[in-house]
Amino acid sequence: MLLAMVGIVAFGLSPAPYAIEMPGPVYNTIGTTHVSGKTVPVISIPSQTTHSTSGALDMLTVDVTGDPTQPPSWAQIASAWFDPSQSVIPMDELYPPNVSVQNTNKQSAAEMAQSQQDATAAALYELGIKFTSTLTVAQTIAGSPAASVLKAGDIILSVNGKQPVDSTELHQMVLANGVTNPMSVQFRRAGTVKTAQIKPSLSGGPDPQPQVGVYLTEAFSFPFQVKIQLQDVGGPSAGQMFALGIIDKLTDGQLNGGKHVAGTGTITASGTVGAIGGIRQKMYGARNAGATYFLAPASNCGGNDGVRGHIPAGLTVFATSTLKQSIADLKAIASGTGLGSLPTCGKK
Repeated sequence: MLLAMVGIVAFGLSPAPYAIEMPGPVYNTIGTTHVSGKTVPVISIPSQTTHSTSGALDMLTVDVTGDPTQPPSWAQIASAWFDPSQSVIPMDELYPPNVSVQNTNKQSAAEMAQSQQDATAAALYELGIKFTSTLTVAQTIAGSPAASVLKAGDIILSVNGKQPVDSTELHQMVLANGVTNPMSVQFRRAGTVKTAQIKPSLSGGPDPQPQVGVYLTEAFSFPFQVKIQLQDVGGPSAGQMFALGIIDKLTDGQLNGGKHVAGTGTITASGTVGAIGGIRQKMYGARNAGATYFLAPASNCGGNDGVRGHIPAGLTVFATSTLKQSIADLKAIASGTGLGSLPTCGKK
């Protein structure tokens, strides 16, 4: 019996090939935070007139227990299974083999920096404030419609007479054009402006869509600085809330009506809200921080670990796929009217 008990205890304390996700720190994008021991605004726009805000537009984070160098014990895993705010994730999903923890953290920091640029672009785009967007061809896919026309380094100027603000908007232009007629693509190569006709073709797979077969990089130049300050926070999932915080500061009135709202989601310059990881942990983190409303990417509604079936008590969740929809949600929340007509993820 003693040997059996010792064996059970030893197994419980042994390392497991999993990590545990749980709610992390919460930051109010229209509030303040601590950076290097100083209290600073999360978002500041030094050269512009900004307006007073109240309530909260919270962004959420996820804490992870365990990494390949220090995995959690089986006892910790067992405890996490019974906590609805936590998830048990295979270690390889969070830390791919042959990629060091240090490099994973660097990638996360780079994603955070890019999300801040995308959020600034999305906010200014929504407000009609002009800025420069540069879409550069990184590469084309061999045999694709673009392969015989575009080269790496080409800068896309317009598609069918309109300048796309980002690769997402360019993709929407390709979808709208279809595969029947060619698109007129204007681009700059080595300082020379050229125009070419590219006829999209259907992609492969179970859901074929018009495509031209080009990968782009995006760069933005803004008319003024938007400074976002956070310490030791990575990943792209705060993009939507950064954009809403910027808009709230640049516009008169309170976007949230002074209410406590939280949310998550990546953002593109053209205002598309995308899926993120750890949605369950973020909903619980929002509820624990005092939020009563939550803006979730519509693409996070389903799935085993999605919004549906995991909404904590006391939190009302609205589903959104665009920044414009999120602003409409906030206006309804602020006024307290029309909430029943807003998109949701369905039943709990």
